[in-house]
Amino acid sequence: MTMTTPTTTRWTNRFSFLMVGIGASVGLGNLWRFPFQAGENGGSAFVLVYLLCIVGIVYPVLIGELAVGRHMGLSAVGSTKEMARAAGRSPWWGLVGGIGALATYLVLCIYGVISGRVLAFAVAGFTGGFIEDGMPVIYGTPARAFLWQTLFMAITVTIVLRGIHKGIEGFSRVAMPAFFVMLALLCIYSLSNGSAGAAIDYLLSPRFEELTPAVMLAAFGQAFFSVVVGGAAMLTFGAFMDKEANIANDGLVIATSDTIVAMVAGLMIFPIVFQFALDPAMGMGLIFSTMPLSFLQMPAGSLVGGLFFSLAALGALTSSIAMLMLAAVAVEEQLKIQRKTAVLSLGAIAWTVGAISVYFPHLNEEIDFFSGQVMMPIGGILIAVFAGWVAPRSVMREELSGLSEALFNGWRFVVRYVAPLLVGGVLILGVSARF
Repeated sequence: MTMTTPTTTRWTNRFSFLMVGIGASVGLGNLWRFPFQAGENGGSAFVLVYLLCIVGIVYPVLIGELAVGRHMGLSAVGSTKEMARAAGRSPWWGLVGGIGALATYLVLCIYGVISGRVLAFAVAGFTGGFIEDGMPVIYGTPARAFLWQTLFMAITVTIVLRGIHKGIEGFSRVAMPAFFVMLALLCIYSLSNGSAGAAIDYLLSPRFEELTPAVMLAAFGQAFFSVVVGGAAMLTFGAFMDKEANIANDGLVIATSDTIVAMVAGLMIFPIVFQFALDPAMGMGLIFSTMPLSFLQMPAGSLVGGLFFSLAALGALTSSIAMLMLAAVAVEEQLKIQRKTAVLSLGAIAWTVGAISVYFPHLNEEIDFFSGQVMMPIGGILIAVFAGWVAPRSVMREELSGLSEALFNGWRFVVRYVAPLLVGGVLILGVSARF
């Protein structure tokens, strides 16, 4: 069987790659999912496990994904399948990339609904158009929710159709700096006008008695979901990296940036939560029902609300275009169809599933749990096993030349033993506790 030809396309420069990589990891996972996951799972206990997971597991797996992707220059599926074949292993190892890509694509299917609501809230925030129960008039019916979901998916598909350089890079180079500026301004505003002390205590004071298997699973799932490790995005992005790029350093920038954004998002949201005596464990309603009403009671509240949801919309778009791109690259490569056809087809399927979930909201929760807290951790386990046991040591050493020999050996020990066993154990305990 003839091996798929590696791509010759490369990111324009390091800044472009970092903005795309950070944009893929920084999104609603940080601004929406992290705060309500922390609120529902004990605050600082959740944050502690989350940070340990980022440092000890997610970062090592992240650079392993980038290394495999760059060496092979193929999609997530192609890179794992062909590297396994070259190492004398079964091509069925391509399922490692396939499971990750599917997990991320499932997230995209529900992402459009949530992100469409974010767009509606951004418009309503600037105009003060919230109604009594916190829902914008322009979004308050299923038909209108369907239209906003359609708008968001149309924007996503349009950007991805423009390609790697004009579309994804071009958008991320502008969107991410704007995102960081707005995030910093909103955090300063929130800490100045809200209950900063209560928020800091809630997020950072350790409460070890609250550590349960369910909390640990939620934290692990959030870490993998947020940095999109186990979701095949970094495998795909690695295929477009320059051979001279330092994977260890670039991966560290991405993981650190994502973690900082998640923590700053918590410090942006929870001062408002405690200022207005809201319930930090109320889930999605915290962002979409109570906070909009709180904005209207604050100085310059309409502007703040509009900026907050505009920030979320930018993060949502940088993530959604990455999700659609990695799925399209895999489908184009494996099914031998044109990129445009792949993008349009996958966009249409995701839009259809999202449209159905508008009328059956429970579907969102089930997909979110299955993809974020089950499939992505499984994908993370599999890519760790692949990078540690299937990928030749010499190949990974070459790709991770930025690590010293001691650090490389430490990395290999983590991806071979620590990550699979720890994540697997937490996954089993957490899923058992849910059911």
